[in-house]
Amino acid sequence: MSLLSDLVAAVGNGSIEVVDLTAPLSTQTPILTLPDPFWQTWPFELVEISRYDERGPAWYWNNIKTGEHTGTHFDAPIHWVTGGDTAEDVSQVPPGKLVAPAAVLDFTAEADKDPDFLLEVDHIKAWEAQHGPLPPGGWLLYRTGWDARSADQDAFINGGRTPGISVECAKWIALESPILGVGVETVGTDAGGAYAFDPPFPCHSFLLGSNKYGLTQLQNLRRLPATGAVVLAAPLPIVRGSGSPCRVLALVQR
Repeated sequence: MSLLSDLVAAVGNGSIEVVDLTAPLSTQTPILTLPDPFWQTWPFELVEISRYDERGPAWYWNNIKTGEHTGTHFDAPIHWVTGGDTAEDVSQVPPGKLVAPAAVLDFTAEADKDPDFLLEVDHIKAWEAQHGPLPPGGWLLYRTGWDARSADQDAFINGGRTPGISVECAKWIALESPILGVGVETVGTDAGGAYAFDPPFPCHSFLLGSNKYGLTQLQNLRRLPATGAVVLAAPLPIVRGSGSPCRVLALVQR
């Protein structure tokens, strides 16, 4: 059998599990609200076109209204000023980078005790000492247990207090680590208080400025091993898009 045939067979018999890391997208999906005078993203909305009626007797379909950065979504380098207007947009992300290995770092206990918990370089180094080096060209998936709050806008945003990554760690991930991007369970890759960091929003600033990527509002990271999973992140190829809602799946050998 070929490698692809082996993969299909393994998925079919359950020896490889497909884990959905995507939050359901609905009018209840939490969104980030910026302070005035900044403009806001749109919450998700379905606008019905027809539903087996006089508007279209045999078909049901909808228009959708949403922001690029609503729900589980992909951040492209053009999203941030450090990437700039000529940086890679979401349609230009090489397809080969949308399938990549994952390292899962679990700091659920720390975030449960302190919603302002920040990942530091020493945390990653300690994880590497136990599990081996971060995978080149892979994702660093930062588990905090925050997906448990995703059904409640107020609990999810938590008054702006959400865990994240320190300035020094974000810079190290962007400039020194071999990974291609960071995935988180919170509303954005940065901590809720990152507006006050120097520089502000360091994950966005350093990672996107280094042509790396972000994945946000992931779920079910608890079902992934620390190493060995493969992530498939599939954003819409929106020309000149700064990002896109996406379906994120993980392949896990059982």
